[in-house]
Amino acid sequence: MAGHIITVIGGKGGVGKSQIAANLAIAYASEIRAKSLLLDFDQKSFGDQNLITGLKSKKNLKELSDFNGSIDPRSIQLFTIDHKAGFSFIGMPTDAISAGQINEEGIGKSLKAIVNIYPITIIDAGSEITPLSLKAMEFSTLIFLVASPDLLAVNQCKRMYTDLITMLFPKDMIQILVNQAVNGHPVSPDVIGKQIGKPVFHAIPKDDNSCIASLSRSTPVLVSAKNSPFGMGVIDLARKLVQKNVLKTLEKLSKPQDTLSAQNASKTSDGAQDDNKKKDQWTELKSRIHKALVEEMDLKKQDGNDPKAKIILREQTKKMVVELLGKEDTKNILPTREDMNRIVKEILDEALGLGPLEDMLADKTISEIMVVGPKKIYYEQSGKVKKSEVTFTNDRQVMNVIERIVAPIGRRIDEKTPYVDARLADGSRVHAIIPPCAIDGCCITIRKFPDKRLTYKDLVKFGAMTEEMADFLRISVEAHRNIVVSGGTGSGKTTLINMLGGFIQSNERIITCEDSAELNFPQDHVVRLETRPPSLEGDGEIDIRCLVKQTLRMRPDRIVVGECRGGETLDMLQAMNTGHDGSMTTVHSNTPRDAISRLETLVQYAGAGLPQKAIKEMIASAVHMIIQQSRLDDGSRKCLYITEIGGIQGEVVTLQDIFIFKQEGMSKEGKIVGKFMATGFIPKFIETLEKKGYKVPRGLFINK
Repeated sequence: MAGHIITVIGGKGGVGKSQIAANLAIAYASEIRAKSLLLDFDQKSFGDQNLITGLKSKKNLKELSDFNGSIDPRSIQLFTIDHKAGFSFIGMPTDAISAGQINEEGIGKSLKAIVNIYPITIIDAGSEITPLSLKAMEFSTLIFLVASPDLLAVNQCKRMYTDLITMLFPKDMIQILVNQAVNGHPVSPDVIGKQIGKPVFHAIPKDDNSCIASLSRSTPVLVSAKNSPFGMGVIDLARKLVQKNVLKTLEKLSKPQDTLSAQNASKTSDGAQDDNKKKDQWTELKSRIHKALVEEMDLKKQDGNDPKAKIILREQTKKMVVELLGKEDTKNILPTREDMNRIVKEILDEALGLGPLEDMLADKTISEIMVVGPKKIYYEQSGKVKKSEVTFTNDRQVMNVIERIVAPIGRRIDEKTPYVDARLADGSRVHAIIPPCAIDGCCITIRKFPDKRLTYKDLVKFGAMTEEMADFLRISVEAHRNIVVSGGTGSGKTTLINMLGGFIQSNERIITCEDSAELNFPQDHVVRLETRPPSLEGDGEIDIRCLVKQTLRMRPDRIVVGECRGGETLDMLQAMNTGHDGSMTTVHSNTPRDAISRLETLVQYAGAGLPQKAIKEMIASAVHMIIQQSRLDDGSRKCLYITEIGGIQGEVVTLQDIFIFKQEGMSKEGKIVGKFMATGFIPKFIETLEKKGYKVPRGLFINK
């Protein structure tokens, strides 16, 4: 008849689970009058069992995990050492590197064989859920979760209990042990049981003297002080297990399967059809849990600014989700613990976060996320657009995410104003548009920005420009050139203007105006202004043009407008022309010549009725340089032109390229091949700088 495995795990270190495990191996062996096995699976406090038992096994757990032979009563003796109290022992390696290299699959094979050799095996699994402790619990009949009368320990125990339930371990399989129990203590076993949500199975009295004395002699308590309060507490636990046939009752419970075998078992000839059916069932289950969750909890009452409150709310919500899932028949939909983990995470992300977008936002390699209704999510990774396998549950969930984004920054979106520009806490730019304007459901576009502000060195490393171009741009910014960055959507205009902003001297006052704040300059003296949409009554709107006018009264040294797309262009050009040299902005256009035309068109939006010639003259005198930024066919972003505006001849604004990128072809890998070139033209302002004593290396403008 196969034996049983009991895993002893602590929600927190220091609750005495190692002492309990070692002494339980002795007490149980005595009760059943047969040899037991004690295994040390604690990878964090490795070596503790050696001290508690006074033993050092012939070979350790790492060597057992690497053993290729079959485990039988004879071969197991190569690894174990016997104790006179009636148990055998295999210890953990005593160095961290070996402890971290244990092969969990190899251990799984050993455990499968060990239950046919020993009637009872006790595993000390430490105080964390690790791949190794999970493997122990997969083969266990009973899991003892150890707590102590300490609120922190109880809270950690409660969290671990919820995690184990989420992983599909049956509730009856997990039993709560209270160690160091004290009569009359306010945190009694009853209180602990209520806090965790499960009655305490057994309490072991506090007995520091016996435990410390035994530990100092490297002898288990049941050997040195059998009749002590701790010793009797463990003996009573073993008797309770044997007399009530607890293990025989629990062995009938269905435990979570190994993920890989579960996946292989579920494969059928109609795989695609089964997958679609499971997806539908998965979505329906999520919808039901969401609905029940909203009825049970007020998820809107969360303080977004208090990280502790967010953690507490997430824990409370997770417990509720697990309870609601426990009431459902999920055997076919959630066959493995990984499935259970995933659906709990998805429900929590949609209920409290940004749903399936959470993982994408955390992925540093993803630069843009595009949602088209609940079932289609695209993302840009390494310059290529891909479709995600994850989806939202329904359109309502997409709308919830949009509302969660816009509410903290005082924006709104509804049928009257079905679109919004916003930003996330990390500075990522968000645009959302909803029905009736968005026909296929709510749409979200998130432009992510790197955690670390990119410098010119990063752009040179990425191949967006050369060192010489970056040096020239630094000189241009320091020389107070007015710069327009031109480019298409997603070409890297904001990244480039952030880099240019880094070249501004720290003693200058910079004022930025944006629709949604995303510029991030390193200087200390930066004033950031952001537009405001109209209120529900339709008034109170503050647009970019209004902000640009305000900046002129704020004593700016430099004005940076995130993007010119309307009448504010006229105000920006006038500012550039009236003593605010060194200002910057961006426009949407494909070439430097197109940028001039775009500026002309945008000035007319101001409604000032200026003649075409006057507008051209204003642009020619106000703007000194245009930098053309583009996203190429292979997904790379490059600075294609750095162009100087030379003035106006007749009706034409004259342009002179200083640096260009010349495309030469495509590589076999689909990458664009080309090189950056200096045209040899030396900008007019260089001579002016040199007259002022500024030394400019002329080698920058020589094509190498």
